[in-house]
Amino acid sequence: MRRCSEGAFWRGAEEALRRSGEGGGCARTPAFPPSFLTCGQPFLKGALRTRNYGLTWCFHPPRGRSFDAVTFQADTRTHPLYARLSPQSVPPAPSRPPRTPPGPPPPLRTSPRALLSGLAGGAVPVVGLWLVQAEPSVRLDAVFATAAHLGGLLAGYGILVMLLLMARVPAIEHGVGADLLARWHARGGRCVLSLCLAHTVLALCAYAAHTGIDLLSAAIDLMGYPGLVAATAGLALLAGVGVTSARAVRRRVRHETWRAVHLLTYSGAGLAFAHQLAGPDLVGGPLAAWLWTMLHTTVGVLLVWYRLVVPVRQALRHSLRVIEVRSESPDVVSVVMQGLALDALRAEPGQFFRWRFLDRRLWRTSLPFSLSAPVRGDTLRITVKACGDHTRRIRRLRPGVRVLATGPFGALTAHRRTRRKVLLLAGGVGITPMRTLFETLPGDPGDLTLLYRAGSADQLVLRQELEAIAGERGAALHFLLGPSDGPFDPLAPRALRNLVPDLHEHDVYLCGPPGMSRAAVTALARAGVPSSRIHTEQFTF
Repeated sequence: MRRCSEGAFWRGAEEALRRSGEGGGCARTPAFPPSFLTCGQPFLKGALRTRNYGLTWCFHPPRGRSFDAVTFQADTRTHPLYARLSPQSVPPAPSRPPRTPPGPPPPLRTSPRALLSGLAGGAVPVVGLWLVQAEPSVRLDAVFATAAHLGGLLAGYGILVMLLLMARVPAIEHGVGADLLARWHARGGRCVLSLCLAHTVLALCAYAAHTGIDLLSAAIDLMGYPGLVAATAGLALLAGVGVTSARAVRRRVRHETWRAVHLLTYSGAGLAFAHQLAGPDLVGGPLAAWLWTMLHTTVGVLLVWYRLVVPVRQALRHSLRVIEVRSESPDVVSVVMQGLALDALRAEPGQFFRWRFLDRRLWRTSLPFSLSAPVRGDTLRITVKACGDHTRRIRRLRPGVRVLATGPFGALTAHRRTRRKVLLLAGGVGITPMRTLFETLPGDPGDLTLLYRAGSADQLVLRQELEAIAGERGAALHFLLGPSDGPFDPLAPRALRNLVPDLHEHDVYLCGPPGMSRAAVTALARAGVPSSRIHTEQFTF
């Protein structure tokens, strides 16, 4: 083994090739004995590439050396090592499979427990602000004033929470669900209104006790303060919203009227905020006022963005139009819509949109309907049952009508699944989200079961599609027919266990009329299904 320089390397290589050529270039035994040289690997590769000589080379690093052993062989056509390394005989490198682009990240979801914990945690600094400002006293006016101060701060925070719940923030909507948010909003609204009334009464009593006058005179005197006039107006607006939201009143009020009155909540919240900045609630210093202002600003930005900007942006981007109105039964129709870039909506099976059809009789109302089929290419489909003036007018829609779709909303999706086996339980037109889940939920044959409750066979919607899906997927499909007040209840615990023997091992997705849903939840619980595995969502307007 000899060490060589670059010049010696080239001279030795050319001499070996020259002598090999003198022997005809094809001798079995080279005229010039093999010459072993040592050289760096990059330099050798350059020699083979640039001179285009048939040099045989192999890597055989000696022990303790950092160089490679290189062999030059004149007979390049017969040497087995060179033949093996020849470019003509080296197999091409296997091609790498094309990389699939990563899919979109899963949507953010806020669980109900996390949301409640965050909202409760936000109330802690509000109470802390009250404790910092509270001055212990046994005087009657001071006791009333301190209690009024706490009620006012909690009422202001509660108003922000109510607005946040209805801001349509996707992470909250997809994690909690629209129906649960609506129930929280209704219950919280009653609590906030009670706090506002308590704050007003306590503040009035504090002023009367401090001045030594009666309540009526105290109320008249307080109206001389501009900030209190605004607060009184805001309280009147919030009270009007609360009255129209009561169940007894809501049933007798048209949806458009209720919605218009409900929009007054924003004006009431603004007047309450102005009252808090001008009143004694935020006298703790500029930092408290700044933090309170930033909190209101954040909620206001979320409201404007998700209730105004996002719907307008979606309308401009997707350009939805009605292309077909198909009759499914005497009182049920399917509306097929076509648009652009519908994949960007990221609609999941089981979710719903709020649809506004720009028709002369429908454009004023946004109607919530679930998708009755997965998004396919550039088309969306909903299936609607005529149960009111607006839903009856949908049957008369004509192709070409523009549609504004806001969403998607709802948490009745595959992310709630915790078990391999799934039971889908639908009633009436509640089959629409169940039909999309029936087609798209992952599962082997026998993992999915669909129970469809209806009064008669004529009331079954999308029956042929359901039967085709069941046949293709090897899923079980049962139609539970009969009047709801009949002698046999197909949703009784024993009947459910007969249809689904291992019912307690299933996740259950439920969608149907309110009465049927309540009865089914009770029956499922009695049949041994934990409440954590009963997934239901209902949204009415």
